Amino acid sequence: MALLKSGWLWRQTSVLKRWKLNWCDVWIDGSLCFYKTDSRRDFEHRVRGCIDVRSGLECTGVTPPEANPRDNLIVVLLRDGSTLNLCANCEDEALAWKLTLLETKLSMVFTYDPYDDCYQTIPLDNHQTVYITPGTGPGVHHVIVQTQRDPFDGVAGQLAVGMLAGMAAGTAMRSLLWMPYCFY
Repeated sequence: MALLKSGWLWRQTSVLKRWKLNWCDVWIDGSLCFYKTDSRRDFEHRVRGCIDVRSGLECTGVTPPEANPRDNLIVVLLRDGSTLNLCANCEDEALAWKLTLLETKLSMVFTYDPYDDCYQTIPLDNHQTVYITPGTGPGVHHVIVQTQRDPFDGVAGQLAVGMLAGMAAGTAMRSLLWMPYCFY
């Protein structure tokens, strides 16, 4: 997967609405990954599903972090209806982030099928790797899109079932431990 842009951004937390300085990566599939440092060792948060991006004076109802003007704000509207409030160090940087995020919405691979004589689009997501290799003739390129399985796919459901089974086992054991005392 291709990394489009990296840098420091202020991110407003969703619960307490405090501003935190995070290292941010924008990937070609539209994923925004936030880290505590630029070494990318301490992963904090991932956001996907950008619908629209606003910057500067387009951002209404958001107060920028201390000592930052409103021109530095970036508001990312997400598919689930929520928003992500970000703030860059300057107005030009905010505009560069906005354009990069909007570019991820258009990140598709166009393939030509000679049998049907038509072009097809393959929207990229975070489970695909794209390889582009030179072809046999001038202007010919081979595009290989490799799909990978998400290692965390279905983990939430398995975790919920495991917790439910653990609670049921704990309740059963507790009731068995208390039964002998009830008959005396």
